[in-house]
Amino acid sequence: MKEENRKFLRNRAYLIYFGFMALMATVFGTVISIQFSAKSVGEMPGQGKIQERIVLHDSRFGDVLDKDMNPLITTVSYYDVYMDPTVASKELFDRNIDSLAQGISDLFQQKEAKNISNHLRVARSKGKRYVLIQKQVTNEQRMALRELPIFNKGRMKGGIIDGQNQETTVRKNPKGQLAQRTLGYYKDRNGKKYSVGIEGAFHEYLAGKPGSQIEQKIANGWRKTGKVIEESIAGSDVVTTIDSDIQEVVHSELEKQLVLMDAPEGCVIVMEVSTGYVRAISNLERAKDSSYKEVFNYAVGRLSPPGSTFKLAALMAVLEDGKLTLDSELNATGTYRFKGSKKPLYDSNNGRGYGKISLKKAFEKSSNVIAPTIDLAYKNDPHQFISRLEKFGLTKSLGIAIAGEPEPKVSRPGSRQWSGISIPYMSIGYEFEQTPLQTLNLYNTIANNGKMMKPQFVQEIRTSGKATRIFEPVVMDEKICSQSTVDKVKRCLVGVMENGTGQDLESVEFKIAGKTGTVKLISASGEFLNRSQSQYQASFCGFFPADKPLYSCIVVIYKPKENIYGAKVSGTVFAAVANKVFASNLKYHDAINEALDKSENLPSVKAGSKEDASNVLAALGYRHNITSSGPWISEVRPSKKINLIPRKVRDMKVPNVRGMTAKDAVYILEDMGMIVEISGYGKVIYQSIAEGADLEKGRLIKLTLKNI
Repeated sequence: MKEENRKFLRNRAYLIYFGFMALMATVFGTVISIQFSAKSVGEMPGQGKIQERIVLHDSRFGDVLDKDMNPLITTVSYYDVYMDPTVASKELFDRNIDSLAQGISDLFQQKEAKNISNHLRVARSKGKRYVLIQKQVTNEQRMALRELPIFNKGRMKGGIIDGQNQETTVRKNPKGQLAQRTLGYYKDRNGKKYSVGIEGAFHEYLAGKPGSQIEQKIANGWRKTGKVIEESIAGSDVVTTIDSDIQEVVHSELEKQLVLMDAPEGCVIVMEVSTGYVRAISNLERAKDSSYKEVFNYAVGRLSPPGSTFKLAALMAVLEDGKLTLDSELNATGTYRFKGSKKPLYDSNNGRGYGKISLKKAFEKSSNVIAPTIDLAYKNDPHQFISRLEKFGLTKSLGIAIAGEPEPKVSRPGSRQWSGISIPYMSIGYEFEQTPLQTLNLYNTIANNGKMMKPQFVQEIRTSGKATRIFEPVVMDEKICSQSTVDKVKRCLVGVMENGTGQDLESVEFKIAGKTGTVKLISASGEFLNRSQSQYQASFCGFFPADKPLYSCIVVIYKPKENIYGAKVSGTVFAAVANKVFASNLKYHDAINEALDKSENLPSVKAGSKEDASNVLAALGYRHNITSSGPWISEVRPSKKINLIPRKVRDMKVPNVRGMTAKDAVYILEDMGMIVEISGYGKVIYQSIAEGADLEKGRLIKLTLKNI
């Protein structure tokens, strides 16, 4: 009997144990199902079970900003707007549905009001509670919808569904093509990641941390319920080194010259000498419609022979190694032959040469007598020449933050590419390839008295408005050569502008130091063709002001047709950029004389932004009266006072932009949907469509500006 009781108790214990384990397995399976698949959460009368799922909720991306905190890439929100037509009372719905439909039709101009009204009536009669009104609605349109009849009663009484759960975001470049390729993007397509430019390199900071939320199954897909499982964490802002004012100048001057020279592509970089911060970078390529767009980052990613701009490195080498002085006499015959080469090398003045000249004069004139001179200096020890280039930091990449920078291509003694003409041709910028940024960094180093800085595109990371990481200037080499060599080559670079190939370039109140470069490109067959059949690369690299350098700059234009020489093709852009940067930089100009009677020397105020005009006048200490409540003003001056009066901008009417700067005029007109074409500079003195005319979106308006 006792044995039977023990057996009964044992079996009962097993039953309880395995029953409990089965129950636990069921619970565990249910939890897993809830986390990773749709789940049944309940029933609604007449509809059966409603399925829900947990999905990731993307965090809001941070902005990419210029150095002054203005957005270069930002996130723009769009909203999918729905309506629950069953919410409104019968009286409210019947009395206002036609007015609501008309408002929707007027706002989006896609469907007739009658069709919208009928659609909403049918949906209400069928008890539909999630009816699409419009997809991809801007926040401004969303606010306008909320003012319409029925919708102005809100979600609970009017049935409008337009909250954050219907929000989608898109990355936008407010400044259009400006530095677009360098700003870049980040994309994840089916697990394959594309990281381009600053956005790609700093995606980890910009992306933030996603959260999770619940979506509910509906007839045609899934919709957000507003139930949040875990809040997302917004991304940080990335503050770049870009100066938007300089960037606009660089972009416009490059584009203008590409059109003038009938060139397919080109690039410009402006770098701050003391820090290595890249203040502007433009890469333009001609598209099929003949416009110029940012497609490829030539400044960072294209290797090509630097040409005569590389003569700076050759000059530095012979000076640093004590092989020559600036006064060393050279015989510039104009035609130079080398063992192992069938074709002679000529000077650019049709091979006439320059006779007996100094090394300094040869550099200033960009004479190719440099080639046999360097060959003679190093032919018995070519490794010394290569070692000197290595010391100058020219044989390795710069290690910049954004992707795409290649290593320079350098011929070396003993390699398959090395030959008897390697040293002479390397000395004038052939048999050596580097990117424009790598070329510029050498010139920036000379401007910085031999201290090599690492080029940087980002200054800091900001989270919730506070700097959480700062990218201080990085010194790559404290001194790449002696100060004596730095001082000598600076004199030579100034000499290029005063006595050599750059003397026709204009500057205002300051000296430029720089070097021209013209490269004959190898043909598709791998050989140099005669001049009429060849294509060229024109460049100019230097810094300004020459005595106290603030910026270095390189301009490279590929395959120009109207001219081939660096001074005329690229030097023109360099000079224009330097002049405009100089004119707009207060560091170059004396302060206003505080002793002057300001009432006798009142400045002219251009029509434009009230806030901008008032801030500038206040900063300069000029008292002024504002009688305007709107954002735009013009000036009247009946006495020794500055009076700012309103400049009204009426809806659906062409505004008066005369007297405004191009910046304000273009902003107003393009914001109203017009296409703007400008000519000249200064104030707007003429607009092709009269003030007060009916506004037609997409219509071209021409503005003429004059500096008066």
